[in-house]
Amino acid sequence: MSSYTTVYKIDGVHSGHCRAIVSKALGELEGVVAVRFDLSTGRATVTTTAEPDDALIAEKTDDAGYGFIGRA
Repeated sequence: MSSYTTVYKIDGVHSGHCRAIVSKALGELEGVVAVRFDLSTGRATVTTTAEPDDALIAEKTDDAGYGFIGRA
């Protein structure tokens, strides 16, 4: 099975608590197998089983209260 790794820039994530909220929200999406967030860069690395739906990732990020900037 193939996997896709995509890096996104997300605004407003400044603590471990914020990181956990974003990681949980993105991890709930179908096909997401891993989420890693780097607080120093504000980038989330998302691993999926298929090409990710950027609009859906943006929606989940925004719903969690953070700003989706786009692919990094």
